[in-house]
Amino acid sequence: MATLTFHGAIDGVTGSAYLLQTSTATVLLECGLFQGSREEERANEEPFPFAVDALDAVVLSHAHLDHSGRLPKLVAEGYAGPLTMTSPTADLLEVLLKDAASLQQRDVEWENKRRRRSGKKELEPLYTLEDVEETLKQCDGIDYGQRHTVAEGVDVCFRDAGHILGSAIVELFVTEQGAEKKLVFSGDLGNSCAALLADPAIVEDADLLMLESTYGDRNHRPLDETLVEFEEIIEDASQNGGNILIPSFAVGRTQEIIFRLGELYQKGRLRHQAVYLDSPMAIAVTEIYHRYQDVYNTEDRRAMGRDTQRSLHSFLPVLRYSTTTAESMALNKIEAGAIIIAGSGMCTGGRIRHHFKHNIWRRNAHVVIVGFQAIGTPGRALVDGAKTFNLGGDKIRVNAKIHTLGGFSAHASQSQLLQWLEHFKARRPKLCLVHGEDSAKRALQKHVAGAGWDAHIPEKGESVTF
Repeated sequence: MATLTFHGAIDGVTGSAYLLQTSTATVLLECGLFQGSREEERANEEPFPFAVDALDAVVLSHAHLDHSGRLPKLVAEGYAGPLTMTSPTADLLEVLLKDAASLQQRDVEWENKRRRRSGKKELEPLYTLEDVEETLKQCDGIDYGQRHTVAEGVDVCFRDAGHILGSAIVELFVTEQGAEKKLVFSGDLGNSCAALLADPAIVEDADLLMLESTYGDRNHRPLDETLVEFEEIIEDASQNGGNILIPSFAVGRTQEIIFRLGELYQKGRLRHQAVYLDSPMAIAVTEIYHRYQDVYNTEDRRAMGRDTQRSLHSFLPVLRYSTTTAESMALNKIEAGAIIIAGSGMCTGGRIRHHFKHNIWRRNAHVVIVGFQAIGTPGRALVDGAKTFNLGGDKIRVNAKIHTLGGFSAHASQSQLLQWLEHFKARRPKLCLVHGEDSAKRALQKHVAGAGWDAHIPEKGESVTF
């Protein structure tokens, strides 16, 4: 029998890592960063809870760092085998992992300055850019629907998860003693209302199913209501002359916002002079999105036009890239008529804070929050009504209007998770709930029980057989 051991995204939504062991192979599914508090992130520095040199293959569902961010550490510690994922995921990894390595190097350098002054031992980054380069050499991108052997007796097939570009539902086929068993990992299932990407693919059979539960305890606000409010905010800003600032995550959320602005432009309802994407990382990701328009959903691809040169640029002609620091600083001279999309998504760093300094004190400015804001982040403080914004030791008065739009989530809601589960009708697999806070998993467990499912919530380090 095959054994699956749960090593991450068990106590929360980060650090995804699951170890599949068969009579012929050992395969790691996901290798994500632990993110959150300093205590939570210390787990990244701990040794892997399995023998790295025993791994025959690594399989990845998508590029987000909570699923991929420890891959360079794995490679640095000796893993030299294939890293199997979809082709878009492989391209996105280059951007995300290089950015992660650069940020780690910067943070360690700042910390070591302090440590040198106090005579403490200096730190090393979790991994380096050189480790990332080695990791990228081992990436093997395959298409959706293509069955591919990753290790002796283990095949993988990716189905579109609709979460971000290249995200996948992972099907792992295990053959032992002539009998085949199937493990399905939902990955992060997408919101069927999201722009550009297709709905999550339907899967109907498995022996063991791991289902994410990020939003297992709630449903999203209807998208139609969100889009109406989005248009009203833009109309208000155009009438009172202010700029609009949108803190946004580089992968997925930024591209959806650009598409939604494009819809308004095509309808003649966007009167702003220009939309500026001021994030080198988001710009790089947007260009990758352009390469893979074949995976867009049919409706949105048709809306963007039939021209072979179609892109988010042609759909939103007023879109401008601000790549360099000088180009970013030049936006400070614009007092009205601009929409500025910049990172970071929770306002913890990046260029959005720079734009806050020059705009958030203006009464005609608008800040549009389009993503989840964790407790303790500057973005969450704005959502909760903070009167000042701390920036480099200075407290800047918040006079801008703060808007929170709740319908742009890239994750499936509770009802969408339940609908996806309904397709397992002929033979219900053993079900394990992962990748969710405890309250979300418990709520989802209760709801699926009502539909006749006996869902198990595994503990960290626990193993199940199938």
